Amino acid sequence: MNPFQRLSFIPILVIATALVAGCVADSGDEPASAPESDAWVDLFNGEDLTGWVPKIRGEPLGEDVRGTFRVEDGFLSVSYDQYDAAAGFDDTFGHLFYVDPLDGYELLVEYRFVGRQFAGGPGWARSNSGVMFHAQAPETMGVDQDFPISLEAQFLGGTEDEVRPTANLCTPGTHVDMSGEQVTQHCINASAPTIPDSTWVSVTILAYPDGAVRHVIDGETVIEYQRPVVGGGEVSEHTAGAPAEGTALLGGHIALQSESHPIQFRRVAIRPLPSLGR
Repeated sequence: MNPFQRLSFIPILVIATALVAGCVADSGDEPASAPESDAWVDLFNGEDLTGWVPKIRGEPLGEDVRGTFRVEDGFLSVSYDQYDAAAGFDDTFGHLFYVDPLDGYELLVEYRFVGRQFAGGPGWARSNSGVMFHAQAPETMGVDQDFPISLEAQFLGGTEDEVRPTANLCTPGTHVDMSGEQVTQHCINASAPTIPDSTWVSVTILAYPDGAVRHVIDGETVIEYQRPVVGGGEVSEHTAGAPAEGTALLGGHIALQSESHPIQFRRVAIRPLPSLGR
């Protein structure tokens, strides 16, 4: 069942609740009470990975022999404790795909970085993860493909003396328009703060049916762009069925990243949006 179809099954009493989306939460070990709305549908159920499928570089779709993606204490965790420290990370980037393609939605992701980066991970991947959206279907990724053709809301952590804004835009195999011009730069920083590791962060992505996209933190739009299309590099070895160069990206799959730094997700939820992006 498409998650939007579940909306009709939500009890009427829930209508009285409202979501306060996009806020930076506490850094405690216990999850805060999750905001609710009659329109929100949780893609992560807090118990298992039902509805999700992993794609790890070097492994066939659906295999995750080292348990990179797992559910622990109610969190969706990205872990490396079953990786071989002597072999190192070796660019085995991973993505956990939601199985249904989606379009025209507001996406809420709550995350925090934990622990230390795994040995051998690239320097840029320290306290670095993200959520891919408008992504190619996972079955169209090659076995050794590193990243899906997609848009990425990049999540960064850091220390108080660093400038590492979160909720940036990265464009693996894609381009977007900003201020009326196509931008081919791979990553563009958002006007967001640097948020220390271990802090819970809520990011909201508004992906409108007409192609406009906004990343929001604490009620503030930190980056916005329009007309995403397939194009450019930063992606290896996609296979038959992947979107062709120049294809407009108005929807697709959602995927959570594994890039060598442990991270936890406590909520991934969506609700539909109307066709008004600006």
